[in-house]
Amino acid sequence: MIPGIVEASTYTAKVIFKAVGDARPYPEQSVAAARWSDLPPRQVRLADLITTKRVLDLEVLLAEDSTYFGDLFAHVVLWKGQLYLEDGLHRALRAALAQRPVLHARVLDLDGSGIVVGDDPDEAALGMSGGRS
Repeated sequence: MIPGIVEASTYTAKVIFKAVGDARPYPEQSVAAARWSDLPPRQVRLADLITTKRVLDLEVLLAEDSTYFGDLFAHVVLWKGQLYLEDGLHRALRAALAQRPVLHARVLDLDGSGIVVGDDPDEAALGMSGGRS
């Protein structure tokens, strides 16, 4: 069990995310905005994501211009085979509220594997996992 992570199995109803966390379990990394923008967006299943925040400011979620000054895509970190939602919780919840099972995100691969859940857009759109070893 990862400290600060609530496993999805503790939920009693259908869940949006794989787990809800309140911290980043991966090493501190300072990725410049330019590096994030170099990563191509890809589809990631909401059910494969572990959040790094427990709390969301509703003003951020409901703001019409919430992405005006930032990246249009969520930021996800692949660490030890898990996908962590670094930034974009409000985007992920908007997708869930619209009943979309996937989110377009930039994925930073700290594992170096290059293999990410949702690599196959057709499988991701159908709610199936992509191949990850």
